[in-house]
Amino acid sequence: MVKQLLQLGKTLVIALIAATLIIMFVFETVSVDGTSMYSTLHNNDRLVIEKVSYRFKKPEKGDIIVFKYPSDTSKKFIKRVIAVGGDKIKISNDRVYVNGKRISEPYAYFIDGSNNVIQDYRIHNYAEATVPKDSVFVLGDNRYNSLDSRFEDEVGFVNDKLIIGKELLRIYPFNKIGRVR
Repeated sequence: MVKQLLQLGKTLVIALIAATLIIMFVFETVSVDGTSMYSTLHNNDRLVIEKVSYRFKKPEKGDIIVFKYPSDTSKKFIKRVIAVGGDKIKISNDRVYVNGKRISEPYAYFIDGSNNVIQDYRIHNYAEATVPKDSVFVLGDNRYNSLDSRFEDEVGFVNDKLIIGKELLRIYPFNKIGRVR
């Protein structure tokens, strides 16, 4: 009996250590806070992100990533990668151009914001710039309600070192479990 309890205890400790290592280095759950990714993601959606692949490859255009907010690395942001290192990015009258070509953005959502938002030039336009090596340009899908790379003083280009991982799966709400695109 004592031998069985010791074996059970050993198994539980190993399982706990394995689970901790997986959570620390492979997967993490995050909660969406706000509406910057509306209508793709909603406030309080829960996502599983995977944190390993970007150690071996670069983020790709269209990836939904979680990264540390450059102005306060204790905060996490969720945004979509629009351009990667070496790409030329430009926004003109809400239209996004990468390397001189307008990109299709069926996920982009435009709602009438407050007058202050509508009047903010940075919301609608971004002068052409080249994304630095080892960085990405990110936007929220809710273009009139997102603090993202358009705001150079707060976010700007996101260095790859600040990226925690990419969206793997939505796990809540239960009726929307699955990949997000």
